[in-house]
Amino acid sequence: STVIKSKVNKDIKQRIGKEATKLINTNDSLCIASGSTVYAFAEQLVARGSLNVITPSIAVAVLLNEQENITVKMLGGVLYKNSLSVRGQYAIDGFSNVVCDKLFFGVDGIDAQFGYTCATEEEAVLTRKFMSSSAKIIVLTDSSKFGKKGYGRICPIDSVDMIITDDGISDEYRQIILDAGIELITVPRE
Repeated sequence: STVIKSKVNKDIKQRIGKEATKLINTNDSLCIASGSTVYAFAEQLVARGSLNVITPSIAVAVLLNEQENITVKMLGGVLYKNSLSVRGQYAIDGFSNVVCDKLFFGVDGIDAQFGYTCATEEEAVLTRKFMSSSAKIIVLTDSSKFGKKGYGRICPIDSVDMIITDDGISDEYRQIILDAGIELITVPRE
């Protein structure tokens, strides 16, 4: 049933998010994009020392603003109702003078030919801006997104540093990712 499936996916996303928190160092500057898997990461993020976070996601900003040691910079722009995040030129401009240690973003699809994709062209443009100003680029996604395509094309397959997913990833995609020189971390589905 759909209810069971969404609970399973939520558990997997939380596991992926928890694994991603292990990458955080004291005094990191993070860019945290929008999306359910990235939000699951933000839910489990506890500042060790102080952290600077920049985000287009209102949900992530509100969540992390509760933590004493996290300074949140909220990007401005057109608010997309379905994702509660901002896009567009204002958001891009707000990121212009920032350099981040790590970028965490989710995807709607990872395809061998078309690379990483998301729902809209605007989101893809903003994600590329984040990538150009981030030292380490990390994709958080469950294994169901491999072999799928969204509408907005973010970048080619070898453009990221690390993918954290679950062990449901196919052997074919596991090999494609490793051949592209990307660090792959998998968490158990069960």
